[in-house]
Amino acid sequence: MKYSINPHIREVNFPPISEVWDWVAAGRHPQDRPLIDLCQAVPSYPPAPQLVDHLESLIRDPALYRYSPDEGLPEVRQGLCDHYRQRYAAAMNPRHLCLTIGASQAFWLAIVTLCRPGDEVVVAVPYYFDHVMALDMLGIRSVFAPFDEESGGVPDVRALASRINSRTRALLLVSPSNPTGAVAPPEVLGEIFELAKKNDVALILDETYGEFIPGGARPHDLFTRPDWDDHFIHLASFGKTFALTGLRAGVLAAAPEFLHHALKAQDTMAVCAPRITQLAILHGVRHLADWVAANRERMHRRHALFIEQFCGHGNPFRLVAGGSFFAWVRHPFPGHTGRQVARLLLEEAGVLTLGGEIFGPGLTSYLRIALGNLEEEQIPEAVRRFRALRV
Repeated sequence: MKYSINPHIREVNFPPISEVWDWVAAGRHPQDRPLIDLCQAVPSYPPAPQLVDHLESLIRDPALYRYSPDEGLPEVRQGLCDHYRQRYAAAMNPRHLCLTIGASQAFWLAIVTLCRPGDEVVVAVPYYFDHVMALDMLGIRSVFAPFDEESGGVPDVRALASRINSRTRALLLVSPSNPTGAVAPPEVLGEIFELAKKNDVALILDETYGEFIPGGARPHDLFTRPDWDDHFIHLASFGKTFALTGLRAGVLAAAPEFLHHALKAQDTMAVCAPRITQLAILHGVRHLADWVAANRERMHRRHALFIEQFCGHGNPFRLVAGGSFFAWVRHPFPGHTGRQVARLLLEEAGVLTLGGEIFGPGLTSYLRIALGNLEEEQIPEAVRRFRALRV
């Protein structure tokens, strides 16, 4: 190859989930037992049968294969407004919403609309690795607010505040957290919103796993504020909510003026989200509340059972934080990186995890355990393999 690579992309690490699956493809796991996948946080269960039936009924409609408006079909955005009013008591209209190809594309749209190369984003650690990979590729500086074990993964408002300067454009959070599963309490999110307001920056909140908060509690009251769209940018993934990860079902909620400019990037990046995905979201928010609630409870049981067994006496791995799809644990190998321990777990125990350092600086002592692919009947064997690893 004789042509050059953008140095911003060259310097970004390879996608970590792809890397660990390359280890599997190379046969680095024991071949005498099933692989246990605790790597990717996606639902193990299929979409609701009635949603599949609904999509099947649409498949011969010629309109399904046409572009929609860049921001999404009007009826879908109106249906989402109805959903957000019910879920968040949100004061919004369809002009506040843009349908995207997953929450990842929603994040890209938000960032390229908000920031220039050289600008800064204050990022709560541990962060979702794709976010910082994107910032690095775009030449936007991440300023990290460090992780404190004592907080259990809840963002520290004072740490965020101390990192704001004249170059700051946004505060970036994920709640429930990927990787820790910790849920930022509504009052903390309210304080962070006020911090963003005080400094005339944006609060970008990724709520990809927001429908999996135990009990279905309202995540926050930010959407009820009359000035919410002056400082709040919301990202969500209906791919997790409705088990549609392959259809890439995301949304960006922000001020209409902000979205007017974001649509310039949308048109050149993707034009629009696929119609079939948009119509799946619409059916989901209108008809699948009970199905979503049942799966929320399923994941809560799965998580509770895993934690109960994982935290029993004799496990050299220690739980630090957990919730939703995740457990964030400290590994028992001083001097080893999380990546090294993740590889050891694969090679000796046939368990696939991710090392902590891909979620931020100073996190080599941790592993992320994702429970989406772990069925309840697999939990005892998964925990046994952690306990049996030679330390």
